[in-house]
Amino acid sequence: MPTHQARSDVTPQEPQVTASTALGLVHYLDTRDLLEENTVASLLGLPLAELANPDLRLPACHHYRLWQHAEQVTGDAAIGLHAGEVVDPDRMGLVGHVFFNCDTLGDAVMQYVRLHRLINESVHLKLEQTADLAVLTWEADQPEFYCRQDMDRTLAAVVSRARHFIHPQLDIAWVRVAHPEPAYADEYRRILDCPIRFGEPAMALAFSAHYLDRPIPHRNPYVHSAMLKQVNSLLARLQTRRRFSRKVRRLISRQMASERIDADSLAQQLHMSRQTLYRRLKKEGMSFQELVEHVRKDKALRYVASDRYALGEIAFLLGFSELSAFSRAFKRWTGESPAQYRARH
Repeated sequence: MPTHQARSDVTPQEPQVTASTALGLVHYLDTRDLLEENTVASLLGLPLAELANPDLRLPACHHYRLWQHAEQVTGDAAIGLHAGEVVDPDRMGLVGHVFFNCDTLGDAVMQYVRLHRLINESVHLKLEQTADLAVLTWEADQPEFYCRQDMDRTLAAVVSRARHFIHPQLDIAWVRVAHPEPAYADEYRRILDCPIRFGEPAMALAFSAHYLDRPIPHRNPYVHSAMLKQVNSLLARLQTRRRFSRKVRRLISRQMASERIDADSLAQQLHMSRQTLYRRLKKEGMSFQELVEHVRKDKALRYVASDRYALGEIAFLLGFSELSAFSRAFKRWTGESPAQYRARH
């Protein structure tokens, strides 16, 4: 791998993260005299000076390699939590400044969800609300994009920043962590101060829904307006680049229960060859089969959790020939059977 790679060489063939996330970790190492500049530049594929560019994006896999390196040089398995609990307003990035200059926490959370792909394209964030709770759920698009250290940092940063900028006694109802319980589990309890479960299907954080109406103190509408204009421009460019895969995903979703999904039939509906379909999806960092699998898994989790359909009906709706085949796939996705997952949700 070359030591330095020009920014123009970063292609959209894989998910990317904003450079500010890597810059924060580089600063964390630097303040502890553990920054090996040449090594880190090699891992990221560019000179470290370029990380200060607010528009710069990096391949997610490069960022995750940096986390592995950081854990190795610090000897700290909980480095994600420890880096995330450091609150530094000058290193929050554009989305962070938008968040903490919104009118209310509800407005801020909606912006955070809307803009999350600017932070990390390899992780999907959603908000669900009940009468009592608001639940944020982060889920890696593919297993190889799940980075324990980065997920830890996200949890710690969300909670630490909210308590710093909004209210120091902000209560978290519970947290779910997708990786097994590590040896440093007590650090989650110290930093998050809430009930925690490990080995869950996705990372999630719940807080009381009444917080959504809480005004954000010290907000600056002028900063909010300027930052929002900039991130909207970045988001528009990103959405244009990802538009084709979303269109294919919708077609797959509509046809999943009615007929066998194959690339030839979808390519025909899109008025292109199968090879062109494959090539355009590859430009967005995925294959046709991966997209089908994503749609099937997303639908499976929603159907099983909702209790609307019997498990045999769900297997049919998702295109499985029999319930046993669906059960095997579901266990591969979540680590538990559909019946176990339904019982818990």
